[in-house]
Amino acid sequence: MSDVRDSRTHLGSSTPTEGMPAFYNEISSLQDSLRTFNDNVTRISDLHSRSLNNMDDAAAQRNAAQLDELVEDTSALSATLKRRIKALEAQGGPGRDGQIRKQQTALVKSKFVEAIQNYQSVEQQYRTKYKQRMERQFKIVKPDATPEEVRAVVNDEQGGQIFSQALLNSRFTESRAAYREVQERHEDIKRIEKTLGELAQLFNDMSVLVEQQDETINAIETQAAGVEKDTEIGLQYTSKAVDSARAARKKRWICFFIILVILIIIAIVVAIEVTKNLNTNKTTTAAPAASSVRFFF
Repeated sequence: MSDVRDSRTHLGSSTPTEGMPAFYNEISSLQDSLRTFNDNVTRISDLHSRSLNNMDDAAAQRNAAQLDELVEDTSALSATLKRRIKALEAQGGPGRDGQIRKQQTALVKSKFVEAIQNYQSVEQQYRTKYKQRMERQFKIVKPDATPEEVRAVVNDEQGGQIFSQALLNSRFTESRAAYREVQERHEDIKRIEKTLGELAQLFNDMSVLVEQQDETINAIETQAAGVEKDTEIGLQYTSKAVDSARAARKKRWICFFIILVILIIIAIVVAIEVTKNLNTNKTTTAAPAASSVRFFF
């Protein structure tokens, strides 16, 4: 019971305003409580096993008392775990911290659902064993019992009258003890049926929470995938833009060099033409002067 009381003190102890450290502390505490829950289920299984063994009345009563107390403690612990997980579910929060809260809460919930299923399996297993034990005890009293009579005794469908009549006709000394044990097994089965009913309701509640959390996580994952895809597309466009810019710069440089070459060619051609014109002018000027000199002599 101490673990149940301690776990209640954690209920609602972590809020979004307290930050992630408080949230992680609550997650750690929940994990400890889940371990206690699983340990309780293991002890319940051991007590069921002892109950099926032959014990004197005092030992059987002590075992039954321990089993009742442990089942009650485990039921209280499961209810507390459910409330605390719902409290974490209600916190939520935006951004990366909110996503971490949802994922961690979903993980704890899935572990709790697994623990509930394990507890259900243990109770169902021992319910079957108790019924088998009742069948054997009844056949001690009435070896020729029909399947209908056995089923009536096991399911407590007017089984008391059938058993009482069988006791009157039985000559076995173990008949009275067998009758008492069958009555005790009926009580054990009633307790198991009650526990299974509570676990079924708890399982349904937690399964709804897990499904809701899965939908939220799937939406987050879808959104993240969309963002990643958009980022990839953006990077592709950026890469294309960079390539285009590089190609444009390359083309500009090519054009620059072509123009430069053309200008150089034009400059060379102009220089050649100017040189030719200068040479022609010099030749024309020199020819009349020579004629004048010859005429004078």
